[in-house]
Amino acid sequence: MRISKLSRKTAETDITLSLDLDGKGNGNINTGCGFLDHMLTLFAKHSRFDLEVACKGDTWVDYHHTVEDIGITLGKAFAEALGDKGGIVRYADTTLPMDETLILSAIDISGRSYLAYDAETLTSRVGDFDTELSEEFWLAFVREAGVTLHVKKLSGTNSHHIIEGVFKSVARTLRKATRIDPELEGEVPSTKGVL
Repeated sequence: MRISKLSRKTAETDITLSLDLDGKGNGNINTGCGFLDHMLTLFAKHSRFDLEVACKGDTWVDYHHTVEDIGITLGKAFAEALGDKGGIVRYADTTLPMDETLILSAIDISGRSYLAYDAETLTSRVGDFDTELSEEFWLAFVREAGVTLHVKKLSGTNSHHIIEGVFKSVARTLRKATRIDPELEGEVPSTKGVL
């Protein structure tokens, strides 16, 4: 069972999160930030991971601590749920169109944390959500998950579509990369024998 349940409490946030990599795409999300709730709900749907997130954060300041700390917690849960990574596909990519927007994401579940994020938005906010927080979320996730993630906007002008395209594209890429490859028979996909 590739499942993780974590809690994280700081002076700024109090988070409980559960993740099932072999779920049905169910999301039960309550972060205190409507736009982030929407992004994580569609992340669950497109990854087919079951994801529950509850966060009480200092949203009266802004959403930065909430977004970053949920990224941290999701990354830790992802790494824990994968275990030794035996049998996984490991590499995957997705090119996702969303109206005028086209997003490419590629991942290596390598044990090495690296983010190349080139998905700039033309506005600084979507509603009350600072658009720069999308990159902060993925940076926090990558650090804790131990993955290499490349995200590139190939086209697009609508900031909402760009961020939504990023979350959907990465979700679908993670779905592909975490699948069990029956030909590997549980073997870790690395010449080192570990990831």
